[in-house]
Amino acid sequence: MPATDADRWRRNLQDEVDSAELYRRVAALEEDERLGRVYRQLAEVEERHADFWRQRLRDAGEAIPSPHIGWRTRLLAWLAGRVGTGFVLPTINAMEQADAGSYDAQPEAAGTALPAEERSHARLLQAIGEGEGGLQGPSLARLEGRHRAASGNSLRAAVLGANDGLISNFSLVMGVAGAQLGHSQILITGLAGLVAGAGSMAMGEWISVMNARELFSRQIAIEREELEAIPEEEREELALIYQAKGLPADQAGALADRLMSTPEQALDTLSREELGIDPQELGGSAGAAAGTSFVLFAIGATVPILPFFLLSGTVAIVVSAAFSAAALFGIGALITVMTGRGVLFSGGRQVLIGVAAAALTFGIGALIGGGLG
Repeated sequence: MPATDADRWRRNLQDEVDSAELYRRVAALEEDERLGRVYRQLAEVEERHADFWRQRLRDAGEAIPSPHIGWRTRLLAWLAGRVGTGFVLPTINAMEQADAGSYDAQPEAAGTALPAEERSHARLLQAIGEGEGGLQGPSLARLEGRHRAASGNSLRAAVLGANDGLISNFSLVMGVAGAQLGHSQILITGLAGLVAGAGSMAMGEWISVMNARELFSRQIAIEREELEAIPEEEREELALIYQAKGLPADQAGALADRLMSTPEQALDTLSREELGIDPQELGGSAGAAAGTSFVLFAIGATVPILPFFLLSGTVAIVVSAAFSAAALFGIGALITVMTGRGVLFSGGRQVLIGVAAAALTFGIGALIGGGLG
């Protein structure tokens, strides 16, 4: 047997020993007894994984290292004891996400529950982090706060989409104006910038959403395979998730049993609860996202070129700059809905940034136009 295999098994063993110890210590510190039980069950699973690697080493006649706890585990446990378990939960969650696929390519783990259980732990820690330990009292208020944040993200995307179109086309129009091109050339350039920018944004959004939909579909397919191959582990995972959300252990187990009795319902629930994916939506429509992105960018990009439909020369340039500055201030004012900053501060900052970008391209255009002339 290659020495590297034994070394890898020892690393796996150490990782599992550290994880089990960390969960035990967090469970002992957790004020919510329901979450404490979840952490203890996670520790038991990690200890079974450690036993698996000990047995591999034993069967191969390799030395089994004396158990010791790594410095990172000691530090996290110390911080949890001094600051609170909530302080270290994001770090533990990040560690689990990073290790979720650690056994997927290891031949010894093939055909065992190890890969699925590691992914299950990552998803469970994610659910605990998002649920913040339950859905009662203050936690409900925090959950409502996240709902408002989600709506804020939609507003943010809309505002920033229009802002991108406005600043990019404002800068483009001022650049060609600085080069002293003719009225029709400036207008054509602005229209070309609008169409090209909006099309690019729409295509980028379409690709992004399509990639996300394909990823979500693959994750659901993996969940279906695990549900068929290791139903008991998936049932335990569901029970743990509902315990983390605040249900007593017996009710969580009964609910998990009821869901597992209907495979499609179980898959739907696991997709939503574990993966955070709505199987019906899969992240939304790529076409709708692309269309929305195109329209929002185009709205912002239209502002700098509007005056050139009615005016010409220096007057058109000045009015375009004034319209754009007013629109930038309006966007800055909308941003205060998300940031809570003062309207004058946010609006003024937005105007300053946009005008600075336009002045830079105007100056560069003037230099290029003068050099070519």
